[in-house]
This record gives sequence, C-alpha cells and structure tokens, in this order.
Amino acid sequence: MIHGREIRIDTVGFSDIRDITGQVAAVVEESSLREGLVNVFAVGSTASITTIEFEPALVADMQEALEKLWPGSMPTRHGDTWGDDNGFSHLRASFLGPNITVPLHRGKLVLGTWQQIVVIDHDNDPRERRIFVQVVGE
Repeated sequence: MIHGREIRIDTVGFSDIRDITGQVAAVVEESSLREGLVNVFAVGSTASITTIEFEPALVADMQEALEKLWPGSMPTRHGDTWGDDNGFSHLRASFLGPNITVPLHRGKLVLGTWQQIVVIDHDNDPRERRIFVQVVGE
C-alpha cells in the first residue's frame, strides 16, 4: 500500500531550518502502515530535507557552515541570468539533496534519539514550503 500527503510550512529563507518530524510522523500514523519506507521530499529547487539534532547551537553551526561553503553574497551565473541573486540557494539545496528515506518499523519512524527530520529553506526570501511525504509498505 502507498499513502501520501503534502505538508506545508512557512519559512524565512537563508537556510532557515525547521523540524518537521512531528508532521512526518502524523502522515505515517494516518497511513496505518506498520512496515516500509517513508520518503520525505522538498518540492522545489531551493530547499533540502535532511536529519540533524535539532537544537539551537547545532542549527546555528549548520547555518554557519552552509554560509562558509556557499556564501549568500557569492556571485553566480544563475543570479546574473535571472537577476534573483539566489544561485547560492540552488547550490546548497543540490548538495544536501531534496529528500531522505526513513525506515518504518512497527508503525514508527526509525530515528535516533537525537535525530530529527528537518527542511532547510536556502532561498533568499520567505516561502511557504511544500513537502511531500509518501509512505510505502504494509
């Protein structure tokens, strides 16, 4: 069986990190599936899905590391072409990736004690982010 649902969250951009573990778990619960896989996918090319220990210091560390790797001020051909100055956000999102797959066992997400599912909005403006959660299993 397959069950899917879109969740939406408001973000402020510039690698805003939001914990969506609870929303993903709610989709799993409504699926009534017990064993399988859960795919969490950011719809769009300037957001990423990953896991992290969602606590303020590590969130700040992640944002700082992303800024060092792909500074928001870096000139890009994409920015020159489209005039939106968000080439850095596409690079960040591409390297982190748009989705993750989490095992489902006994009706629960298989995550570590300090492991949360997060969406990172890398764009340079606030957005309403769409995340599609699909549960496949039995």
